[in-house]
Amino acid sequence: MQAMVLDEPGQAMHMRSSPCPLPGPDQLLVRIAACAVCRTDLHVVDGELPNPKLPIIPGHEIIGRVVACGANAGSFSIGERIGIPWLGWTCGECRYCRSGHENLCESAKFTGYQIDGGYAEYTVADARYCFRIPDAYSDVEAAPLLCAGLIGYRALKMARSADRVGLYGFGAAAHILAQILRYEGKKLFAFTRAGDIAAQDFAGRMGAVWAGGSDTMPPEKLDAAIIFAPIGALVPTALRAIRPGGIVVCGGIHMSDIPAFPYDILWREKRLVSVANLTRRDAKEFLALAPKIPIRVTTETLPLSQANTALTRLREGKLTGAAVLIPDL
Repeated sequence: MQAMVLDEPGQAMHMRSSPCPLPGPDQLLVRIAACAVCRTDLHVVDGELPNPKLPIIPGHEIIGRVVACGANAGSFSIGERIGIPWLGWTCGECRYCRSGHENLCESAKFTGYQIDGGYAEYTVADARYCFRIPDAYSDVEAAPLLCAGLIGYRALKMARSADRVGLYGFGAAAHILAQILRYEGKKLFAFTRAGDIAAQDFAGRMGAVWAGGSDTMPPEKLDAAIIFAPIGALVPTALRAIRPGGIVVCGGIHMSDIPAFPYDILWREKRLVSVANLTRRDAKEFLALAPKIPIRVTTETLPLSQANTALTRLREGKLTGAAVLIPDL
């Protein structure tokens, strides 16, 4: 098979020809149809996440079809379409796994980080962490749901009672979450890079009642702010934007250092929390909800061989919606 391989963080990936992997007893062999490009992939490639398996094939928003099943992986059929997300394996025995918080398992392994991922023509995945995909979505449309959608959904669950929600960073996750907010009758306030009129217009089309630069205050206090941009300086900014008793949710796996801020902007029972990964329950709930809304995903498709280009465009903020890689013809 062909795969984009990262040998060392901070360097470009290279297309390699390598043997097709073989599924273990609990695994599925999947022929990949599409893999969306996530900011977490960028953090892996840029060396901002520690201790990846090297060399590694990145990518964790994978849509494909089962071509072989391990002896214990009988929950799916040959030819069935499935999705493979970031969470690739947990121990099932620790206090977190046993209490329904498998996303916090200290032994967890993640697709495209400790497990080879979707920037390839084939991959293997533990069948217990794979999901059936609603028929309403094409392969390309479905791919961003596997992380941008799931992480946004989990972040929103932390702020479920909020009526006025601010989203900092209006990319793949935010444009999906915006549609859930509109469906639920919430008021969306979108924060983009200063002066990014195109992103602000996109947010307006997605249902934002207001859109502006992340360096400005919204016209009214927010009940919740969800930060998708990996910029620590946005934390005190968002704390200033929420009402007393409001919540700021940090939605990324990596963020630059948070600067010191006065206690006064946290006081009056404001809350600051982070989202860590996802659970299989999140995936089942969200994938059932998405076609009911229905969520429409804005994508830009690139061939697998242009994965480096896709990451560069993401790094520079030049994508609208989500980039999705498909195998080269």
